[in-house]
Amino acid sequence: MNKQEKLAILKDMINIDSTNGNEEEVADYLLKQFAKYGILSEKVAYSEARTNLVSKIGGKNGKVLGFSGHMDVVDAGDRKAWKTPPFQATESDGKLFGRGSTDMKSGLAAMVIAMIELEQEGKLIDGQIKLLATIGEEIGEIGAAQLTTLGYADDLDGLIIGEPSVRQIIYAHKGSMNYTLVSYGKNAHSSTPELGINAIDNLMLFYKEVEQYVAGIHQTNDILGVFTHNVTVIEGGNQVNSIPARAQLQGNIRTIPEVDNEKTEQVFCTIVSKLNKQEGVHLEITWDYNKMPVFSDPKSNLVKIAESIAKEQFGKTIPIIGLAGTTDAAEFIKAKNQFPLIIFGPGNNTPHEVNEYVDIENYLEMIDVYKAIAIQFLK
Repeated sequence: MNKQEKLAILKDMINIDSTNGNEEEVADYLLKQFAKYGILSEKVAYSEARTNLVSKIGGKNGKVLGFSGHMDVVDAGDRKAWKTPPFQATESDGKLFGRGSTDMKSGLAAMVIAMIELEQEGKLIDGQIKLLATIGEEIGEIGAAQLTTLGYADDLDGLIIGEPSVRQIIYAHKGSMNYTLVSYGKNAHSSTPELGINAIDNLMLFYKEVEQYVAGIHQTNDILGVFTHNVTVIEGGNQVNSIPARAQLQGNIRTIPEVDNEKTEQVFCTIVSKLNKQEGVHLEITWDYNKMPVFSDPKSNLVKIAESIAKEQFGKTIPIIGLAGTTDAAEFIKAKNQFPLIIFGPGNNTPHEVNEYVDIENYLEMIDVYKAIAIQFLK
């Protein structure tokens, strides 16, 4: 393909609004691109308008290298704050703007084009590449979980996830937990608060206890850094002159092996139980999302190959690091077969931001990087 054809595929993908859903339209588009070149694909349905896509090239013998990327994107936010329409891919100064341009339709498009070109060029003599294009990564990695449960990752010998890595190779990332805490109180007129129970006040009791616990954590991980906790959503009350009978907050936690998911859940539940012993306090905690930290081998053959090819492509040695965020890797590592994995894709630090963009040069160069890694890894 020429440059404009490669850009056209990415633009078409960005123009599809797959905000926390509607991934089937992206899957159908990619299926048609593969079909043009005689590459077969399989749609794996999750629910209405939500479909994973599995595509393969190569033979049945030899190793299997997985390519993976998610088709969903986060909400565009305040569209008036965008310089260009978020779902209308726009070129400017060597950049391509649009929601999902960095996170992570550029990585997915680069993988798709790499597969198509390898198939056309006949350079993939050994092994097989399997694309696992997923739904719902942004809201719980539900597509990766489904594909893993169904066994689609069991035959992998290596996996590359094309999330934006800013010209770095990532082999580990933190765990992630989301929770919802609901506080139940009793309505009363704000002029007689003693007749009610303020659900917001009791919510804040929990918040203060948790913040005190987090402030006392001094363990760090050499690769992943520190444990973090953030309350990101608070809701409560329905009228300014009424004592609220219900309030809730939601929080996100990024875990490290030193303060792992199991210990975190135990501590938070203990705090809730202790507070509920106080008169008038009724709190309930629900765990909405629980993903373990991911560690692969930084000295694996896949890492060494990717590092060597990246150095040749970029003209310098690139860092091999851990990541604070979580990815579909947290689900794929549950496959029956253990395999090395890396997170390595085009993009920058604008995921989820207004005016998200990808550098066009970075997108195009990663197509060649993926091709070279696949050929060498599968030999």
